[in-house]
Parts: sequence; C-alpha cells; structure tokens
Amino acid sequence: MTTGPRLTPGRPAIAADRAAAHRMRQALAEELPKVREAALAWRNGLAGLFVGLLGFGLVKGRTDVTKLASPYDALVGGMLLLSLVCGAVGALHLLRAAHGTPVATPLVPEPDSDPAARYTGDHVEAGRALRAMRRGVVLTMACGALLVAGVAFTWYGPGKDGPRLLVRTPSGTECGEPRRTEHGTVLLKTDTGEVKVSLVDATAVVAVETCPGGAQGG
Repeated sequence: MTTGPRLTPGRPAIAADRAAAHRMRQALAEELPKVREAALAWRNGLAGLFVGLLGFGLVKGRTDVTKLASPYDALVGGMLLLSLVCGAVGALHLLRAAHGTPVATPLVPEPDSDPAARYTGDHVEAGRALRAMRRGVVLTMACGALLVAGVAFTWYGPGKDGPRLLVRTPSGTECGEPRRTEHGTVLLKTDTGEVKVSLVDATAVVAVETCPGGAQGG
C-alpha cells in the first residue's frame, strides 16, 4: 500500500525571515498608495502637456476644415474625433487609476476581517490601477499625437480649389482661376500659365467649379 507525501514542519523562523516578512507586508501596504501617487503625477504631467498643445494650436494657421481639399477635410475631421475619444477614455482610465472605482464604504467593518485578506485585496486593486494607468497614458499620448497631426493637416494640407471662370471669345475659350481684372481684361491662371482675356470681346463669361476638358485651366 502506497502512502502520500508526508508533510513535515520546516525550520524555525530566524530574524532574517521575520525581517523579510515585515518588508513584504510593508511593500504590500505601500503598493496601492504608490500606484495612486504615480497616477496622479502622470495625470498632472499630461494635463500640463495638453496646456502646451493648446497654446501651440493658437499659432496662426488655417482654422476652417471646410477649406481643405477632399479627402483631407474628412481625414482631419476623423482625426479630431478620434483624438477626442482617446482623450476622454484616457482621462477616465487615469482617474480610475488615481482614485479607484466609486464604491460605498460599509459603516461597520466585518468582525472577522483578516489583515492578509486586506493586503491581498489591495494588491489586486494595485494591479488593476496600474493597468488602468498604463492604458490612460497610452490613450492620452495617442490623443495628443492625433491632435497634432490633425492641426498639421489643417495648416499644411492642400486647400480646396476656388471657382473657375470660363470666358468664351471669338478666338477661343479660356478657363482658369481669376486673379484680377484691369482695363477691360481678366487675368486667368491656367494649366499653361497666366493668360489675359479681353472681356470686351467675350461672348460668354460663366463661373464653373471645374474647367471643361477642352478648355485650358486648372
């Protein structure tokens, strides 16, 4: 008949074992407050970063997304929307890490509460807060990157083409972006360069969104 493994007591605890147990208990007691403190520091630091980004956004540049050429207008709108979502979710994660989940505290503590169980609960909560802080930092940085990219596209993206002017004369048809008028002529910017067209000889002057294929112009 076989017998199972026998359990025997270990060696008596020595001073080093008691010191190690004390350090472990101290680390478990301080773990959650340290994570909360780190989350507060990250929250304040990222808030300062976004204050700087808002100041950067005040630098003069194109401010109307509708002036961008397609599809850059839709791209910038999507970036700004995604930036808002990332910022909101990231802020919620950082608040969760810094302050925990709102819960009601019981008025009367449980009579058989075990310190070891309390330390275990704090350790689990510290892990959750740390994961929330990491997600919040990543999402907030993504929010900043999307915001900067959206502003950059708004500033430097190609503008929407202005209206074109189609002028028909007995000698032909010219179409392009009007620059200026002087002495009965209009200066058009076409694909081949700037062209002066006499309005006195014009048989038709029409504003068009794009120039027809048979006419010059952009």
